[in-house]
Amino acid sequence: MFWINGEPQQQIAVSDRALQYGDGCFTTARLREGKIDWLEAHLQRLREATSVLKINGLDWRLLKLEMQAAAQSWTQPEGVLKVILSRGAGGRGYSGANCHQPTRIMMLAPAPGHYAALRESGVRLATSPVRLGINPLLAGIKHLNRLEQVLIRTELEQSEAEEALVLDIEGRLVECCAANLFWRKQKHLFTPALRGAGVNGIMRRHVIGLARRHGYLCHEVREQPEVLAEAEEVFITNALMPLLPVRQIDNWHYQSRMLYQLLAPDC
Repeated sequence: MFWINGEPQQQIAVSDRALQYGDGCFTTARLREGKIDWLEAHLQRLREATSVLKINGLDWRLLKLEMQAAAQSWTQPEGVLKVILSRGAGGRGYSGANCHQPTRIMMLAPAPGHYAALRESGVRLATSPVRLGINPLLAGIKHLNRLEQVLIRTELEQSEAEEALVLDIEGRLVECCAANLFWRKQKHLFTPALRGAGVNGIMRRHVIGLARRHGYLCHEVREQPEVLAEAEEVFITNALMPLLPVRQIDNWHYQSRMLYQLLAPDC
């Protein structure tokens, strides 16, 4: 099921800047019983991204109503709602000066079926040979330029791992292909700082706050992957998983799920 600017359709102008330049942002939300998990957080992330990209003219009240209507139309117990916002059609070359109406795209899809099994078995990560470029201007937001992730996923599909451990071009930990990364040592929780690359996911933000409320010291760090050899526990997060324990990264193995089990009920 697809909607463009509130109308059920799948056709979009070839001049739309999402197609021409990847000029926009998106969010992907979990649906349960016709409702959107973390709706306000998804709207806030879209606001943050459009602010960085200087995309103006969005009717946020209308967008929220459209998202809720789409969710209510989904008849299965669980599903996925993806919302894409582009600068719209128009402009000449890179200039968006003549784009006066952003484009709102929504689509529904079934919930991923493999996460339940991975909650039991744990996830295996393999270090990706694809490195992320460093771009502080766009770091943190979920913009439409995802070619790095496409290449990461292509490489991952040649391995036996379920997810990729992704580094930047300086060899520092950033994230996974489609998830944020956490590791624990005693009462300290670590996650990569995202000042130069990566996506500051909704569940990442929630887990940091939740862990602090449980008395953990949370650190956003710039580290090489070797620090994971000393981790007692590793898990990954995104809005759909929402948490998955990690059993292995390359040749490192993990057994503890202490913090994962503490946080999972509130995610």
